[in-house]
Amino acid sequence: MITALRIRGLGVIEDASIHLQPGLTVLTGETGAGKTMVLTGLSLLMGSKADAGAVRNGLEAAWVDGEWLLPMADHSELIDRLLDAGASVDVEGGKAQILMARNLAAEGRSRAFAGGRGVPATLLAEIAGELIAVHGQSDQVRLRQSDRQRAILDRFAGEPALEAVARFRSAFHSWRDAHREVVHLRANREAREREAARLSAGIEEILAVSPEPGEDVELERQAHVLSHAGSLKADVLQAHDALVGGEDSEQGPVDAMQGIARALRALERVSAVDPATGSIRARLQEIASMTAELASDLAAYAADVDADPRRQAWVEERRRDLAGLRRKYGSSIDEVLTWLHQAEHSVGAIAGDDDRITELDTAMPALEGELEQAALRLSEVRTAAAQRLSEAVTSELVGLAMPTARFCVEVHKRADMDEYTGNGADDIAFLLEPHPGSGPRPLGKGASGGELSRVMLAIEVALAGADPVPTFVFDEVDAGVGGRAAVEVGRRLSRLARSAQVLVVTHLPQVAAFADHHVVVTKDAGGVVTSSSVRAVQGEERVTELVRMLSGLDASEAGVAHARELLAVAEQERALP
Repeated sequence: MITALRIRGLGVIEDASIHLQPGLTVLTGETGAGKTMVLTGLSLLMGSKADAGAVRNGLEAAWVDGEWLLPMADHSELIDRLLDAGASVDVEGGKAQILMARNLAAEGRSRAFAGGRGVPATLLAEIAGELIAVHGQSDQVRLRQSDRQRAILDRFAGEPALEAVARFRSAFHSWRDAHREVVHLRANREAREREAARLSAGIEEILAVSPEPGEDVELERQAHVLSHAGSLKADVLQAHDALVGGEDSEQGPVDAMQGIARALRALERVSAVDPATGSIRARLQEIASMTAELASDLAAYAADVDADPRRQAWVEERRRDLAGLRRKYGSSIDEVLTWLHQAEHSVGAIAGDDDRITELDTAMPALEGELEQAALRLSEVRTAAAQRLSEAVTSELVGLAMPTARFCVEVHKRADMDEYTGNGADDIAFLLEPHPGSGPRPLGKGASGGELSRVMLAIEVALAGADPVPTFVFDEVDAGVGGRAAVEVGRRLSRLARSAQVLVVTHLPQVAAFADHHVVVTKDAGGVVTSSSVRAVQGEERVTELVRMLSGLDASEAGVAHARELLAVAEQERALP
């Protein structure tokens, strides 16, 4: 259960702490006192979307901290998930203490924490979703929706529904994917054949030219060299002559090799006298060897430089052919070749369409059979659960001052497989017959707000037996309820609190009287809620709060008598086995 909740800087709450205990706890207070912010804080701990507008004016951020105490034996998997996320969990006496927090910055950023470690808000949602079930007036609207009703029925059905839904979804996705593919292939056959013809023409055009990777870059280089062949050859020969011999009209004979040879002979004589100069001579020998290699390379290059008009014409023609391919299929020959490989793959795939259609047509009967079997199994599980849920909720409504009401869950399996969805083949409908002869009608048609509140409470009580959570939170679930019905709602909440922690925000004294713990939320003169504004009341203080709720008067004798009577009725109820 949750043992403590602290809220700072959220709405009207400046800094307040609430210590929570087992059983039924009610939160009461005048409208606008901050009760809703308590539920907002809980929803933030449950990973809900953060609203920066909820941060109190003038503050940079709001904080919500929650503390849970859980039996290790009942929540080992949940605790393992927290530990895997790096959270710190204190264990003592077979119970685990878990701290979770949420920070909401005024500029809109929010952060989530579990066990002192930052975690994704989605993890808070997963963890808190197993620890708290929150219900408010908005749930009355969702309760009328078909998807919500299906989810409630599946939750009530439990493990058999989970298994049946998983099997159905696997079969449904296999059938749907195959069905969509064959429909797409047939519908687009002509277009795909035209596409194959277009790609094939491009493939033939590229293969006719037979480009090589990087060929366009190499031909561009060759074209540039050929256009400057004359000057290139003259410059290369001049460099060659400077190394190995030639005649310079101004400087006389020039021969670098001869000069290096003379230097080597001189150094030989020097090294004979002083061996320390041997390293200098060795370096000069390397220079001589490199000079000879350079001269050879220059001679070879000069021999290859040829201003052959026929070669130049061939290069230009080849460049034109490659340019034609680049205009159509890519900005470079490498991109053209990439297009070629992709086109060949696509043409091969299109050529196999007929084989793929035949393959899918052959597989479809088996896929349809498997899907139909999974749909029937899921419908059977839901139909059986619908009967049990109908009886359980109807029984609860008797105890909620609706003794003649009948709740009914209908499951209708769709006949057309094309109407199946990932959630099954069934249409789920929650019906209510408020009294005999009125006829069952969908919850969204004819049920009053008070009736919806009681139906929702009855459903949650039924679910508590099938899929229990440690803590239930009800936000004015008694809206639209009054008189004897309000007393019955309080009585039922009290009974639910025998097996779970229940937290209720209420305006009804009939409900508040049944609480094991009564917390009053008030605002100070400045409109602020602080820790001193959230206090547990007992004895005469509790009577005073009930009188305020009954009549709005603090000193009404009739109100006091009525309040004491409500407390006496509630005390008798708690004394029953």
